[in-house]
Amino acid sequence: MIFDSHAHYNDEAFSDDLEDILAEFPDAGIGSVVNVADTLESIDRVLELSRRYPFFYAALGIHPGECENLTEEALETVRARLHEPKVVAVGEIGLDYHWDTPEREIQQRWFRAQIRLAQDERKPIIIHSRDAAQDTLQIMREMHAERTGGVLHCYSYSLEMAREFIRLGFYIGVGGVVTFRNARKLKEVVEHIPIEKIVLETDCPYMAPTPHRGERNTSLNLPCVVQAIAELKRMDPEGVIRITEDNARQLYYLK
Repeated sequence: MIFDSHAHYNDEAFSDDLEDILAEFPDAGIGSVVNVADTLESIDRVLELSRRYPFFYAALGIHPGECENLTEEALETVRARLHEPKVVAVGEIGLDYHWDTPEREIQQRWFRAQIRLAQDERKPIIIHSRDAAQDTLQIMREMHAERTGGVLHCYSYSLEMAREFIRLGFYIGVGGVVTFRNARKLKEVVEHIPIEKIVLETDCPYMAPTPHRGERNTSLNLPCVVQAIAELKRMDPEGVIRITEDNARQLYYLK
């Protein structure tokens, strides 16, 4: 079954028809989803979904773009919620220099703090890293992020950098971008890294694959991603599904 390792079904984009979408999961071969909180405000909804649906898990963290007003007290609130039964990761956390707000020093401080939180609570981490490859890697090494492991979500860097993250025990999250005609770097990464280090993701409602580019994304589009990976790896799609599901279960300590 397809394992969607990163989604945002708590998003308002699904406020009107979530039940209809989820009803299609069995026929589409969607077996598991990790819903990811990225703000303090989103945590309750993400946890609610994990309680309501047996195939939903939860990840809790504060996105780098949302950390300007984060406090130690608020982080302790996150810590307390990590103890709920279906919380499988701390995330998404990291660095975003594309928008470059808040200041980089603030992003870096809370990236370190949330890695430390994950280590304390023995959870893997989901890393958001955009236009910040070197600083991301440096902080991961400095903080010994290999102690928890995790995933580079929505991977966008080079093959060489992917190999560095893999050496730290991390997985590479691959979603709809791999189907884009101009996604040369990601296609090269997928072609050359081991299939055992790839997990599928949607980042829905964002990043819909071709031929749905520009539309609202859902896990129902993941077969397009599977097909693209299968072609790049010269594999059968069923093999891609089986191995990436196993990878996601190892990533999230579900085996």
